[in-house]
Amino acid sequence: MEQIITQTVEALRAGKTILYPTDTIWGIGCDARNAGAIERLYAIKERDHSKSMLVLIENGKWKMADEDRPTTYILPRGIWDCGMHLDIAPNLPAADGTLGVRIPKHNFCQEVIRRLGAPLVSTSANLSGRPSPAAYQDIEKALFERIDFCVPPLPEFLSGETRGSRIIKINGDGSQTVLRP
Repeated sequence: MEQIITQTVEALRAGKTILYPTDTIWGIGCDARNAGAIERLYAIKERDHSKSMLVLIENGKWKMADEDRPTTYILPRGIWDCGMHLDIAPNLPAADGTLGVRIPKHNFCQEVIRRLGAPLVSTSANLSGRPSPAAYQDIEKALFERIDFCVPPLPEFLSGETRGSRIIKINGDGSQTVLRP
């Protein structure tokens, strides 16, 4: 496990894209500070920039509700930029300034984020408009050819979750809207 984590962090620091297990489904990602790598993710997924990606952040630095399942919060700029001071590339937030943020309860992701010292971009491991893969074997072969580094599907890295995260948007007035239960 140590060698895989080290290789993953080295790939991220080198500006590469990765395919990796998360606390939900398999994802693709990069260092959230690297604008070039983020652009590559959009191209890899054949995804329009109007559909933003989220970041996974380190546990313990910020407090979010302790959810019964993985939950992504869509936060307004005033929270993620001014309140949390997340160091991310300018091409990552959505056009309206919001950013999806999740604290993964997943040892592999937490260790990679900690060693990288930065948020990790996360988006489902599928081409835009295609179904999200419930398991490693469901990932489209074309995606493997486009990604720079693939974390192996070792049992100790897998979460057992086969759904995407719950998504809750925090509105400007502090109210919440559930976008995906």
